[in-house]
Amino acid sequence: MSTAPMAGELPVRAGLRPAQMRAGVYHGAGIVAAESVPVPQISAGEALIRVAACGICGTDIKKIQHGFVAPPQIFGHEVAGTVVAVGPGVRRWDVGDRVVSFHHVPCGDCFYCRQRLFSQCPAYKKVGLTAGFDPNGGGFAEYVRAMPWIVERGMVEIPPGISFEEATFVEPVNTCVKAVEKARVAAGETVLVIGQGPIGLLLMMIARLAGATVLTTDPMPERRAVSERLGAAASFDSADVRLADKIRMRSNARGADVVLVAVPLPALLAEALSLARPGGRVLLFAQNDPHMKIEFPASAVGVEEKEIIGSYSAAVDRQTEASRLVFSRILPVAELITHRFSLEQFAEALSLAARPKSNSLKVVITP
Repeated sequence: MSTAPMAGELPVRAGLRPAQMRAGVYHGAGIVAAESVPVPQISAGEALIRVAACGICGTDIKKIQHGFVAPPQIFGHEVAGTVVAVGPGVRRWDVGDRVVSFHHVPCGDCFYCRQRLFSQCPAYKKVGLTAGFDPNGGGFAEYVRAMPWIVERGMVEIPPGISFEEATFVEPVNTCVKAVEKARVAAGETVLVIGQGPIGLLLMMIARLAGATVLTTDPMPERRAVSERLGAAASFDSADVRLADKIRMRSNARGADVVLVAVPLPALLAEALSLARPGGRVLLFAQNDPHMKIEFPASAVGVEEKEIIGSYSAAVDRQTEASRLVFSRILPVAELITHRFSLEQFAEALSLAARPKSNSLKVVITP
């Protein structure tokens, strides 16, 4: 791609950068490799970001493990780094700026945007961040190219004193803020969060900020301990045969007002419905597998009037709030990071994120 300026425009403003870079490349279901690829070239309106940290998301794991996308690809969308080049026409950003970059941005004016369903906007589905191949995030690489609509509306400045690793949480925190709002969590309610991995812990903390009393479940005692340390009123073993009784004991014998499901297992919808009170709400956060089929008792909805709600991806109008929660350290996101891996250890990092151990929570790639 040519980087020559158009008539009347300034040339690309850039620091020194190599022609090749290392990246974690997906080559098919369950197959990844650390290899050299060209550093992306930028043109008018674009920026090149040197990736400092990129969190591994459950969606990345699903795409890689199940082969949902044709290879080769470079995934990774929880990206924080430094701008090292900007193309002609870029005014807001310059070389040396520390930024978080989203990979989707809605148009802001279509039917779905007017309904605040930003993730359903056709423009939102067009990925604007890439390290090569088809645009797919690209954070699992040393450099990513941000396209014009991302440069204009999808990048957030990282304030002084905030680490790149902390900044990678702006996007996942945004998704969790959106989910808690969609579930209509209110002060005084009892909320149950199923699963206390990194996302479940964020959901728990954000529901607490909304004024709810939050209970949680997880099979790992270590994660239950972290959950209670970070604010859960109680955290239970998800295999406890008396779980339903314990939830009712803490919710005026009714059941949870809201159940947030942060684990991608089909059977958990029926369980969540059984733990919600009549008229309660169940929000599915992790169930975004296009091939997954879920069964549940029809009477839970048709007779007991329980609601099933979905929430997917981030929302542009929550960016300010998500950034505030991270950058002010209201959410102690640094405490969720337990493992860091280089690009050369990419396969090992994915394996741990997909099959967590007792001492693991958030896994971050540091190119």
